[in-house]
Amino acid sequence: MTRAAILLLALLAACGPVSRETAEAQCFERARLAQQPRGMIGIGGGTYGLGAKGEITITSDYLMGRDPAALYDSCVFQRSGEPPSQPLYTRPDWKR
Repeated sequence: MTRAAILLLALLAACGPVSRETAEAQCFERARLAQQPRGMIGIGGGTYGLGAKGEITITSDYLMGRDPAALYDSCVFQRSGEPPSQPLYTRPDWKR
């Protein structure tokens, strides 16, 4: 019984709010992906010949045309219970 109670408490704690800094980091990536798709392409060669690989990430936020700044604000608030420390477009690591 005690093990089940500890597991339940751990699961409930995981659902609680995170720090604003953690929320900003998580939501920044979501806003970045709402701005435009991201991807990579790799080409290489080896003893077995040439090879290629690729990856592209397109989110529903991008497809629906959501504003990255509004998405960032609401995401940070939902995860931390606080507004962001600064607007998305004023962050030095944000590039339009």
